[in-house]
Amino acid sequence: MTVRYVGQRLLEAAFVLWLAATLAFVALQLTPGDPAQALLAASGATPQEVATRRAQLGLDDPLPLQYARYLSDLARGSLGRSWLHGRPVGQMILEQLPSTVELALAATAVGVLLGLALGVAAAVRRRTWLDTAATAVAVVGLSTPTYWSGLVAILLFSLYLHWFPSVGEGDLHHLVLPALVLGIALAGSIARITRSRVAEVLDEPFVLAARGRGLSPRRVLFVHVLRAALGPVLAVTGLQFGFLLGGAVITESVFARQGLGRLAVEAILWRDLPVVRGIVLVGALAYVLVNLGTDLLQVWLDPRLREAA
Repeated sequence: MTVRYVGQRLLEAAFVLWLAATLAFVALQLTPGDPAQALLAASGATPQEVATRRAQLGLDDPLPLQYARYLSDLARGSLGRSWLHGRPVGQMILEQLPSTVELALAATAVGVLLGLALGVAAAVRRRTWLDTAATAVAVVGLSTPTYWSGLVAILLFSLYLHWFPSVGEGDLHHLVLPALVLGIALAGSIARITRSRVAEVLDEPFVLAARGRGLSPRRVLFVHVLRAALGPVLAVTGLQFGFLLGGAVITESVFARQGLGRLAVEAILWRDLPVVRGIVLVGALAYVLVNLGTDLLQVWLDPRLREAA
């Protein structure tokens, strides 16, 4: 792995972050509604007070000036201040980030373990009832909306069985249901790509050679096959983990958990544009860093990618 390759990926990451910041600015400017009026709607403000608030927020300035001011704040490491709360956006995001990271890590662990188990079982027992059952479970997990599975989980495990609390956060019991709901959805995509890739690698000549040398089937599977098949699995896991870090909006809302998702919902409802843009940038940064890490890990695992790099 060369320094040039790593430098090229870092430049690409910087470009993606700039593009995400620009798209967030443009998209929010094009959304209908007046942020000043939304912020003052509950107080019954007069049109003159709304106009004064617009001037205070800089919304009457030309768009190029607003964009330049926005990029200048980002260059200084500032995400601005919340129009609704008057607090630094970075501080608000840091307060909510631990809850989202906790949920993302737990859901990813559930998804990876379940997805790998289903995918490997389906690939090893191709065209059997186990393959059909594992594929069916993966498709159901991938196709089921998280808001529906979340409500079903609350109804079954909280209201009927009283095993886990339905809302809030605190100890491990509060984390189990939302992590399972997100993890099962994540497991579907991981299981499908694992099944496809493991089945493909099992027919490679080096696997036949390893079996011919008398290696046990378990050693062939876990040492040789999985290492060659993990590249696409890592890529899918990285994409999903980046999404979770960006804020699992629906799941955090269903289970009434604190996190970036609920913060984003509040900011969108009140047209608090600095907070929305800040969360978009955090999500983009999570995607970039996680995918950069998974790409470098794939290069390290696969000698062919190392030679190409």
